[in-house]
Amino acid sequence: MLRLFAIALLFPLTASGQAFPSKPMRIVVPFTPAGSVDIAARAIAHEMTKILGQPVAVENKPGAGGNLGVLDVARSAPDGYSMVMSTSGIQAINPALYSKMPLDPNKELISVAPIVALSNVLVVHPSVPARSVKEVIALAKKDPGKWTYASSGNGTSIHMSGAMFTQFTGTDILHIPYKGSAPAVTDLLAGQTNMMFDNIPSSLPHIKSGKLIAIATTGAKRDPALPEQPTIAEAGVPNYESGVWFGLMVPAGTPREVVMRLNAAAVQGTKSPEFIKRMTDLGYSIIPGSPEDMARMLQDELKRWAPIVKASGAKVD
Repeated sequence: MLRLFAIALLFPLTASGQAFPSKPMRIVVPFTPAGSVDIAARAIAHEMTKILGQPVAVENKPGAGGNLGVLDVARSAPDGYSMVMSTSGIQAINPALYSKMPLDPNKELISVAPIVALSNVLVVHPSVPARSVKEVIALAKKDPGKWTYASSGNGTSIHMSGAMFTQFTGTDILHIPYKGSAPAVTDLLAGQTNMMFDNIPSSLPHIKSGKLIAIATTGAKRDPALPEQPTIAEAGVPNYESGVWFGLMVPAGTPREVVMRLNAAAVQGTKSPEFIKRMTDLGYSIIPGSPEDMARMLQDELKRWAPIVKASGAKVD
């Protein structure tokens, strides 16, 4: 009986009686190519294409800290053919950060499935004379406003990891937002900025090559991708903890049976050996779950980040 129920979830019918999906689908990535959200989206799109029997394309629509990409999907037909790989930052930080949001992402989108989570890593350009958290703090306090940290955009987890750091350490480090992690890392590699609280996957190759210096990770415990690096809390900033997770969402009003079809495919995709190897090699944690699991996670993030954003004084008009 359970096996028949699982099969029924994978092959529901739409209200019109036509099997879903009957045409190509898309996952919108609200950031630039080659960043951590894009990497995860392309990996799960590959798996879902095999499972669903229809192409699942990835479209990058960066801008406004991810708001433009989620807006694109929220305004799409609620039929399951347009998904967005949203983030805990877009859903929980942006509503507190932006004075004028183009949409309410927690009302105009509904959860499909959480996919992956990751910590960030504080990296510095080799020219920065600091190799520990205490040395970064000392530099920043010696010359307030001189040092800069890049981010993938206002309101992203990378930005707020930096905002939390300056708030908790009483330092003045200038935030330089970019339209995505990839261009931010490019300028950091060129020495145009000094440091970044980057998602681990996009900085890990540069850490391994020595082009960037890893200082500490942002999670509650040491990250398996960089086990030799202390957490920022371990390194002397008590109670510091910051990270991000990504999940698939669709427009509100999408039929429940379509949401569950997509959820079943996404969860099955996260169990593929190819997906597991690619994600774990890059430093992601795999966190598949139900739409209800993801909705609860979002509520927890909203409660956590709203006071931090307010205390940081960060605001985007």
